[in-house]
Amino acid sequence: MYHDDQPLERNEDNQHQESTTHQMNQKDRNSTGIGKILTAGILGGLIATVLTIFLLSSNVLTSASNEDPTDSQNEEISDQIFNDDTSISTNINELSKAIVGVVNIQTQNIFDQGSDAGTGSGIIYKKDGNEAYVVTNQHVIEGAKAVEVALNQEKRVEAEILGKDPLTDLAVLKIDGEHVDTVAKLGSSEESKVGDTVVAIGNPLGLEFSNSVTKGIISGKNRSLSVDTNGDRQPDWVTDVIQTDAAINPGNSGGALVNSNGEVIGINSMKIAQNQVEGMGFAIPIEQAQNIISEIEEHGEVQRPLVGISVVKINEVPQPYAQNIQIPEGIEEGIVIAQVESGSPADNAGLKQYDVITKINDQEIKSLLDLKLYLYNEVELNDEVELTYYRDGEEHTTTLTLDQAI
Repeated sequence: MYHDDQPLERNEDNQHQESTTHQMNQKDRNSTGIGKILTAGILGGLIATVLTIFLLSSNVLTSASNEDPTDSQNEEISDQIFNDDTSISTNINELSKAIVGVVNIQTQNIFDQGSDAGTGSGIIYKKDGNEAYVVTNQHVIEGAKAVEVALNQEKRVEAEILGKDPLTDLAVLKIDGEHVDTVAKLGSSEESKVGDTVVAIGNPLGLEFSNSVTKGIISGKNRSLSVDTNGDRQPDWVTDVIQTDAAINPGNSGGALVNSNGEVIGINSMKIAQNQVEGMGFAIPIEQAQNIISEIEEHGEVQRPLVGISVVKINEVPQPYAQNIQIPEGIEEGIVIAQVESGSPADNAGLKQYDVITKINDQEIKSLLDLKLYLYNEVELNDEVELTYYRDGEEHTTTLTLDQAI
């Protein structure tokens, strides 16, 4: 540090010495020298003025401000930025009317009439006759005795829970549409690109800050996050999300991630809340949400295929039971059946306790999560699947008909 500072100080000292020497030389000049300098300066100024007038009149010189292409480009860029910001602002102001608060009302005891236990956000995505529909996060309404939707800070209406899906963390509410005038316009997350401008709209820290808007970009697409849906601190589902650096705070859950056209492309769901992490929020892509919404509207839940088994990974089987498992050498991964539900597809297919499943339709299965992901994403109800498993050290296959739903 000292070596860097010293050269700067030395340079300043040199400049001071040069200035002092220049002043001493000026004092030694006589008045005749000064007069010659003044005369030469006046003549030079007159010649320069006449020459400039001549060149301007001959169109040899023109004003740089009139034809400088850089200034013209800057003006166009400035106008474009201004117009874009104005357009975004207009779109967001309109959309924000469809972003509402979701109030979770719970009771502490049988005498309690219920009080606000927490708030989140929601999106009015449809109005049908006298009814309006709101999508939010499942965790926003978890444990609620009742739910209310805050259309603004003054107006709250009762909401009916049509259904919810813990795996995707989505829920659908129905409210009286009398006071609903604006419905959110749904866009496409698939058409968006990394780097696109987005805003998050919601109610951070409660209804007091309703319809807060934070701006950012799409930081990543098709991110896969492992989530714990049952509270056992083990990942039991993988969700695909949009990553954004737009600020997502507590209370923003269930709110909208919006593109510059004022279209909802995602539902804000989670963030990484660690001291060393900044600007990592995640939203459920709107296309995925629409599929879940349709299922809930139609069935009140999301129907998924059921196998009818409880399982553990091979290396997690408790020691007293491990002696009942026989597999050939070289088989190190798979899931061991602990229980078979009576009358389930697994029971009907002849599967038994201690069978080791290694494949479903030639897809390797290393954990229950692998099995879930395949069943819930690749097949539908009433489909047939083939399971490969080991029993008493021998490989077997069986066919299951997925004619039930969880």
